[in-house]
Amino acid sequence: MFVYEPSLAIYNDLLTTLKVTPPTPFAEQNYLNMFLRDIYRPIPWIYNLVMAMLWRHPENVDPEKAKVCAAGSKPWRFTGKGRD
Repeated sequence: MFVYEPSLAIYNDLLTTLKVTPPTPFAEQNYLNMFLRDIYRPIPWIYNLVMAMLWRHPENVDPEKAKVCAAGSKPWRFTGKGRD
C-alpha cells in the first residue's frame, strides 16, 4: 500500500530520481522503497499481512485480527477457521 499526498516538489523529485535510477527486478516497488527509505512509515501488520509473517514470526501474528492480506494470502486457510 502506498499513500501519497500530492506535491509538485515531490513529483519533480520522483521524476528526476527516476531518470538516473537503473531498472530493478521489482520495478516501482524497489524504486519507491529506495526513494522513500528515510521518510516512509510502515503500516501495522494487521493491514498488510503476508504469509511469510506466519512462517517467520508466528508469535507476533494473530490471523483473527488481520484486516487486509496480500493477494493469495488468506491465513485463515491455514488456521482451520474456514473464513473463506
